[in-house]
Formats: sequence, C-alpha cells, structure tokens
Amino acid sequence: MKEKYFSQTLRLVYASVCLALCLILPFLTGQIPKIGNMLAPMHIPVLLCGFLCGWPYGLAVGIVAAPLRYLIFGMPHFPNCLFMCFEMAIYGLMTGLLYRIFPKRNIFIYINLIISMLAGRIVWGIARFALMGLTNTTFSFEIFLAAGFINAIPGIICHIVLIPIIVMAFKKFSGSRGLL
Repeated sequence: MKEKYFSQTLRLVYASVCLALCLILPFLTGQIPKIGNMLAPMHIPVLLCGFLCGWPYGLAVGIVAAPLRYLIFGMPHFPNCLFMCFEMAIYGLMTGLLYRIFPKRNIFIYINLIISMLAGRIVWGIARFALMGLTNTTFSFEIFLAAGFINAIPGIICHIVLIPIIVMAFKKFSGSRGLL
C-alpha cells in the first residue's frame, strides 16, 4: 500500500516538473522564433510525461501547458495555443497509452514516439482546420504538410534522438521502483 502512494506521489512530482519545463524550455529558443517553432521545445516535456507518468498525467499536462504559458507569458499566441493544446494532449495521451500496451523493449519507445507524434500532428491539423475561423486564414493540406512536418523536421529529429534516451535512462534508474 505504501509503495502505491509513493508511486502516485512520484508521478505527480514528475508531471509537475514536466509542466514547469513546458513553461521554461521555450525561453531557450524564444529569442529566435523561427528556431523555436522548428524545435518545438514545449512538446518534449509533454511526450516525456506520457512515458514517465502515464496517460492521465500526460493528457493533463498536454491540455494545460500551452494555454497556461499563454496566460502567463503571452506565448504561444492565441489561437495557436488552442491548436497546440489539442496536439500536446494527444502526445501525452498516446505516449502513456502505448507505453502501457507495447512490450518494454527499447525499440518500442521509438515506435511509440513516432506513432504519438504523427497522431498529435494529425490532431493539430484537424484542430487548426476546424478552428480556422479564429485566425481568418485558410488552411490547406499543403500548409498542413509544411507546418506540421516539413518545417518541423529539426524538432522531429531532436525529439526522436532526445526523448528515447531520457526514457531509457529513467527506466534504468527506476529499475526495481516499478514506476516505468
């Protein structure tokens, strides 16, 4: 019984740290907005939260991060924070669900991450299309591909390299603690 509470407390602490990182990491790239948009630093903690804490925490951090950052710092601009809210919620949800379902071999961390990132980008595109009246712009399939994938290649590569390394390190660290 005591282990269960320790595990839940640890998940809550990790989720809180992930949310804090969502607020702080964009400052590293925020001075050059084009680079910040390509690297998508807010996505990293949300993806990690799903892996480390499970889908409920990943979903919650994903939903809250962008709107909270907008309310505190005015970035990402409205309504982009809404589109990101949907995208990052799917990131946290999918990484947490798939990590629970897939075998615990390292290759499945990569598979999970790629599937989750694709699902998040698709949901971002759907949200952007559905809410395009808020931006008074058009949103075509070409814009979706360019903004969601082609322009995001540096961030996608960064996420595919960085996140599995961190998850594997946490797996190794947690070992007998049973969190991962």
